[in-house]
Amino acid sequence: MATKLFVGSLAYSVTDQELEEFFAAAGKVTSAKVIIDRDTNRSKGFGFVEMETEEEAKAAVAQLNGKELNGRAIAVDEAKPQENRERRPYNGGGNGGGNGGGFNRDRGNDRRY
Repeated sequence: MATKLFVGSLAYSVTDQELEEFFAAAGKVTSAKVIIDRDTNRSKGFGFVEMETEEEAKAAVAQLNGKELNGRAIAVDEAKPQENRERRPYNGGGNGGGNGGGFNRDRGNDRRY
């Protein structure tokens, strides 16, 4: 087991500091990070915690999985390596490039105002 843990089902109000303090009950926390959506600047409801040793990581899973944090039962498990994902264009051009969708895109020159 790795020392990095995935923490799911977090309340959107949980901060990095609260996450770190909660996991400190199971051992030495080297980092705690709530993942934030870059568009809305709000929590995505999950995060990652790194424990100093593998034993502390196992203890954290055993002790904290299913426990309540800020009113929600959290899910704690070993973090899996991130999969390589295909890069997608940010401008919404999911139709193979060209003029992405949009309001009235199929109307052509037939404009009636």
